[in-house]
Amino acid sequence: MEGQQHPVGLYFKVWGLLFLLSALSYMVDLFHLEGLLRWTLILALMMAKAGLIVAVFMHLRWERLALVCLVVVPPAALLVLAGMMATESDYLFLLRSTLFR
Repeated sequence: MEGQQHPVGLYFKVWGLLFLLSALSYMVDLFHLEGLLRWTLILALMMAKAGLIVAVFMHLRWERLALVCLVVVPPAALLVLAGMMATESDYLFLLRSTLFR
């Protein structure tokens, strides 16, 4: 059974995109961006790079939907749950600091 061949040009394009996204990530620090904008840009660029790597170099772009969901859904659920825990911890910290003054 022969393996599926992908054009080398696709990999060069992805490497170029990864280089561009890394340069943009570096420019966030170079321009001294602060606060929520900084972290939003850094996380968005990181997720874009991770998505490109998973889709092309791990060949998930060409896999069945069931396998893609098996790889993507659990980390997404963990991110949602971690966000909920962070929100609750901020609320509890505010509540305790208000009540125990």
